[in-house]
Amino acid sequence: MAETRRSPLDALLDSYAACGGINHLQGANLPSRAAVGALTEELLHLLFPGFFSGQALAPREVPAFLSGLLDSLRPRLEVEIAKSLEFAAPGGDAAALAEDFLEELAPLRAILQTDVEAAFDGDPAATSTEEVMLAYPGIEAIAVQRMAHLLYKKGVPLLPRMMTEWAHGRTGIDIHPGAEIGTHFFIDHGTGIVIGETCKIGDHAKIYHGVTLGARSTSGGQQLRGRKRHPTLEDHVTIYPGATILGGETVIGARTVIGGNVWLVQSVPPDSQVILPEQRMQIRNHHAAGGDWEI
Repeated sequence: MAETRRSPLDALLDSYAACGGINHLQGANLPSRAAVGALTEELLHLLFPGFFSGQALAPREVPAFLSGLLDSLRPRLEVEIAKSLEFAAPGGDAAALAEDFLEELAPLRAILQTDVEAAFDGDPAATSTEEVMLAYPGIEAIAVQRMAHLLYKKGVPLLPRMMTEWAHGRTGIDIHPGAEIGTHFFIDHGTGIVIGETCKIGDHAKIYHGVTLGARSTSGGQQLRGRKRHPTLEDHVTIYPGATILGGETVIGARTVIGGNVWLVQSVPPDSQVILPEQRMQIRNHHAAGGDWEI
């Protein structure tokens, strides 16, 4: 007897019942990824009017622009905060949290200005601070992380991580919203940078692409939640491409330089230079060496 084929609809419905992984059903209504992405982009418009929106603004137009943008943002931000609270922290006042967050954006702009200045001062290829704001992915990633960190500190679940993952997808820079970052933070190039949740970074840090500030091990899983798992960088630390620094007890002292491709799981005193042992380089002459020269 031929086996009765099940329709894709029935198979999917059975999968939903068995595996979950869907929104709106028998539980809290989760934040919308599309809505959070749109909100994050509009929040960047508030931080850098005219730079992220592409809308040229005359000085007299700025108050009306900001007023309209705030009026549009506020209720939608409240909705996504409310969804986040309903999921993991019921009872919070979404409206009050949203208003507190928006009030903190003006002081945050002053910190972001130090990041822009650090990028301009630290990169001879930069021709202006305007170029830095328009073309440097590190500024976008840092701006989003600093905003998400404000919500993280207020205990808002889900939403801060969704914001930084939105920036991660756009820039290739993965900074957890829990990371504490000082002023004048410069990410050069940026692609492949990972900065973990409990990382603490002092003022005037400079980090190149491919750097990981991570945990030594996550084999303990959820038992490690709340512990200091990621390194601390003191002021004026520079980390060159490809370096990996791990561990919650690892402290990189002030004014230290970490060389490229270094693997580090121990603390380093201030004013140090950490480099790999010199590697032996071999240079061959194409005509004298003979043989297969293809790589």
